[in-house]
Amino acid sequence: MRWSMLLVVFVAGTVHADSVDEYWANLHALCGKAFEGKVVHEPGDSMGNAKLVMHVRECTDERIRIPFVVGDDYSRTWVLTRLDDRIELRHDHRNEDGTPEEVTMYGGISPNPGSAKGQIFPTDEKSQQVLPDSWPSVWMMAFDEETFTYYARRQGTDSYYHVDFYLTEEVDTPDAPWGWED
Repeated sequence: MRWSMLLVVFVAGTVHADSVDEYWANLHALCGKAFEGKVVHEPGDSMGNAKLVMHVRECTDERIRIPFVVGDDYSRTWVLTRLDDRIELRHDHRNEDGTPEEVTMYGGISPNPGSAKGQIFPTDEKSQQVLPDSWPSVWMMAFDEETFTYYARRQGTDSYYHVDFYLTEEVDTPDAPWGWED
């Protein structure tokens, strides 16, 4: 229920182009920092009790890359790209040798400027080609002073992921994700 309410706030709240600038600046402020998180909900048990770490590793004016480490699995990186008054989210998945996984670079583009604290990303056509069964999915990245939330939901089903990361306590930065070099 809480996330349904949050999505309503995004839709009903004031939306303006400055929201993207503010969101980008707020995320940039986390650059170089890593934070531990926990699964609030997931379908099945793919993450289990693994240690979860997000690392806001690389930030430019056009792109922010955030590796999402699950235990010893360094395969996931969230890639946010600035598109004027919109933001694009891609999920970059790599094999241990650094080559792209079969299912990678899916995501979407924010349908509006969102808010300074959160963005939603509905599945786009590119993702439907990579993951034909993913439509209609939506991803959300939102944060305040204490928590960064990653939320993924397949609409019309009970299937969703919800992971919270705690911004009040930095952790050691993890090794480079698979396919990256330090």
